[in-house]
Amino acid sequence: MSINIKDLDPKIIALGKEFFQSISGEAPSIFNKGWWTGKVMDWSMKNEDFKVQMFRFVDVLPYLNTSESLSRHIEEYFAGEDSNIPDVLKWGATKTKIGGGLVAKVLNKTIRSNIEGMARQFIIGQEGKEAVKGIKKLRKDGFAFVLDLLGEATVSEEESAAYMEGYLDVLDAVQKEYQKWNALEASGTMDWGHAPKVNVAVKPSAFYSQSKAVDVDGTAAGMMERIEPVYKKVMEMDGFMCIDMEQLKYKEPTIELYKRLRLKYRDYEHLGIVFQAYLKDTEEDVRQFLEWAREENVKVSIRLVKGAYWDYETVLAKQNDWPIPVWTHKPESDICFEKVAKMILENNDICHFACASHNIRTISAVMETAKALNVPEEKYEFQVLYGMAEPVRKGLKNVAKRVRLYCPYGELIPGMAYLVRRLLENTANESFLKQTFADEADMDRLLENPEATLQRQLVEKPARSRKRPTVKALKGEIPAFNNFPPADFTIKAEREAYPAAIAEWRTQLGKQYPLFINGKEVTTNDTLDSYNPANPNEIIGTICQAGKTEIDDALAGAKEAYLTWRDESPAQRAQYLLDAADWCKKNIYRISGLQTLEVGKQWDQAQADVAEAIDFLEYYAREMIRLGEHRRMGNAPGEDSRYFYQGKGIAAVIAPWNFPLAISVGMVSAAIVAGCPVIYKPSGLSSVVGWMLTEMFRAANLPDGVFNYTPGRGSVIGDYIVEHPDVSVIAFTGSMEVGLRIQQKAAVVQPGQEQCKKVIAEMGGKNAIIIDDDADLDEAVLGVLYAAFGFQGQKCSACSRAIVLEPIYDRFIHRLKEAAGSIKLGPAEDPGNYMGPVVDKAAAQNVLRYAKIAEEEGNVVVKREADDKYKINEACYVPLTIVDGITPEHRIAQEEVFGPVLAVMKAKDMDEALEWANSTKFALTGAIYSRSPNNLKRAYREFRVGNLYLNKPSVGALVERHAFGGFKMSGVGSKSGGPDYLLQFMDPRLVCENTMRRGFAPISEDDDWIE
Repeated sequence: MSINIKDLDPKIIALGKEFFQSISGEAPSIFNKGWWTGKVMDWSMKNEDFKVQMFRFVDVLPYLNTSESLSRHIEEYFAGEDSNIPDVLKWGATKTKIGGGLVAKVLNKTIRSNIEGMARQFIIGQEGKEAVKGIKKLRKDGFAFVLDLLGEATVSEEESAAYMEGYLDVLDAVQKEYQKWNALEASGTMDWGHAPKVNVAVKPSAFYSQSKAVDVDGTAAGMMERIEPVYKKVMEMDGFMCIDMEQLKYKEPTIELYKRLRLKYRDYEHLGIVFQAYLKDTEEDVRQFLEWAREENVKVSIRLVKGAYWDYETVLAKQNDWPIPVWTHKPESDICFEKVAKMILENNDICHFACASHNIRTISAVMETAKALNVPEEKYEFQVLYGMAEPVRKGLKNVAKRVRLYCPYGELIPGMAYLVRRLLENTANESFLKQTFADEADMDRLLENPEATLQRQLVEKPARSRKRPTVKALKGEIPAFNNFPPADFTIKAEREAYPAAIAEWRTQLGKQYPLFINGKEVTTNDTLDSYNPANPNEIIGTICQAGKTEIDDALAGAKEAYLTWRDESPAQRAQYLLDAADWCKKNIYRISGLQTLEVGKQWDQAQADVAEAIDFLEYYAREMIRLGEHRRMGNAPGEDSRYFYQGKGIAAVIAPWNFPLAISVGMVSAAIVAGCPVIYKPSGLSSVVGWMLTEMFRAANLPDGVFNYTPGRGSVIGDYIVEHPDVSVIAFTGSMEVGLRIQQKAAVVQPGQEQCKKVIAEMGGKNAIIIDDDADLDEAVLGVLYAAFGFQGQKCSACSRAIVLEPIYDRFIHRLKEAAGSIKLGPAEDPGNYMGPVVDKAAAQNVLRYAKIAEEEGNVVVKREADDKYKINEACYVPLTIVDGITPEHRIAQEEVFGPVLAVMKAKDMDEALEWANSTKFALTGAIYSRSPNNLKRAYREFRVGNLYLNKPSVGALVERHAFGGFKMSGVGSKSGGPDYLLQFMDPRLVCENTMRRGFAPISEDDDWIE
């Protein structure tokens, strides 16, 4: 039987009006202005600034364990000179101004109890007995329940195991009572005659701390290992378990988990899964899921929700320039919900439906659709959130009978995050509850078909374009710069591309790569093998090495090319970079797969490296177009002064192996687009990736001599290139020792040298992350872990010092230890592995030496080795090492290691933390995790590094957005990927023409001196 929801609209609206009439005069307690919570909600909906501060304060509250800390945060969040907060929200605070700030002179218990009371409103209990007591009360009122344990953020397997035990504990408490409960609206053991009394919901990512989108199979297996015991316990109690859907990145593993559990326990049908109507793919996902159920001949259950992570998914997509996966207008989610609900109800022979919504229009639409399709009552039920919509649930129970409350349970610390999410939902302008009970919106508007609502909103609020101005390039207008998107591993094709690329490279192992000089391939007898650090017997390529003769030939070709290249139009030079960027985009998986094999980069790290190379090409092309415009200087009549640039001359680019394409392309493309032909010396450890620049520029048809690929041994050609009189610019990224040597050598004028050499050197760091005593440890622990051990800690921006304030130290170090003990070590080509081998045997020996120093100077917290099965053919694995007890005078706190060795330092307060953070000769990157507005401002001023990150890791800089580079011994020169970088490769020129002839001067309307 087929129906059209529009045809049901009269019945839906009529039922909705009956519903509204049945609850008239009532309001959910969260909107009751007679209560403290209601007053907070009311003010939050009127004042956006207060709303943000209030919810952030609620989030940090559980960490404020002293009166001083609590009072300080109240003042920081709410005592601004321009604050406009109603008296009730000052918790009775006296308005005493001290030093310009409002000091809350009230009992801390009052403040805490108000907010904790607000949290308890949404949480059925903090421990098993309390939860059971709350459940019994709900059942007495005629409501069924689904129990959800709070705390889905787990950073280690210890925490995941504890999360599982939390479910088993509360189920033990329920097991002692549930058989005493009378069935709802039925005799026998089943509620409503068909539904299990015990019902739980699980958030699968919390059961496996290593959950990741890139590893669907491993993630599903890890989730199942701990969820299965909970499901067995549920089955033992003849109960029902629903697998919640969380962020989009967990969608595929979650669906796979459900399928595995459902097929393993084929004879037990009480297993459900959640789908989210705000996702654009949900209609197709549900269709495929139902087809799978029919093919497997199993009965399933779907809980359909609107979705709880809309802001997160939207911001994440916009940050990464991914297609936004959620509907961007609220009515679109409502439309999707009604369409998917209809699809589920049409398949009621195999699928039970749980309609989870507070929206009376949605509920009425489901009820009328079910009636029109003759769906048996036992095939669908309604669910609402505990503590959120009391009038709705009461009215719903009177009409639909089968109402289940979704009941969060657990400690208040994780409960605060849940509370903030719920408050954000209900203070949003689009919230149905807000419109109904706070805004008192027109009933007809609330009940209208969401398709009509959408059309009306599109007319009332047309979409606004916020795109930046386009750029006039050689071939016409091009968009303003935007970063190339990172890999989105929620897409199956993206996950499949990397192993395919790696397999393709394995068909080309051992290939010889020539030099590329003045447009021609050149071979030499001296060669160097580049090997896979996970298996040194696997030779990625054999690279010809340049000697002084080849360098002379390259310089001669570059010198000849310079004469015409410097005078090429900036737009034309930029176009070569744009064409090179297009080649990189087409070959991104191929280059990424090569990096995984040659230097051991994980899939995401490799893709990010190629993406950054694309960004450099795109950004510097646009920058050169901007800088290429001749600027008129001054406005004096009778003369015309023009300011412009020309390339300095030949640039020698000496590149590192850790960002083998990105940094190489960044330095090379900057030089080339500025008008400087390039002699490019890649690292011997990544010379096959370096050869990709040759392929790239050949594909872009770059003129001969402008780019020369000259890998070679540093001992043979290093000083020779730097000191050569024909080299005008040296761009270097690498160690401080080599960088200082280059500066020293370049400062000496050689015979025949006609210019002062310009040195641009990025030389590394000893980067610190400060953990404040109010930091969100869910974020801070994972942030430090990623910054310290992502790509084996082989980034100049990697965190090598974690400076932790004393009050939070023990909690942080324990969680970090367990998190580091939970990640997987092994070859980078396996997406389940977090950390692989370092780049080569020499690097391994250096890291081992520093690991030994760390063990001698501090106390070993973690020392983890890769499994023996990976240690084949002298593979380059080193231990993941964390030590504490470190202070600034220790070597491990001062010297750059360039590997997975982390020193943890305990600071007594923020003064000491900042002093220690600034105590090295480096000043590259740093980060701080804090929820104190004042401490974030202090770090802004006093944490003196080139790139400082607030509440995010110290790694992952993006071109333009995070223009990169430091000072002190971290380097000399402007920031790469920034607006000043190209200027270093160019000499400014000014030409002034006297435009007067015999007392006559041409006059232009643009001349400012004309009145």
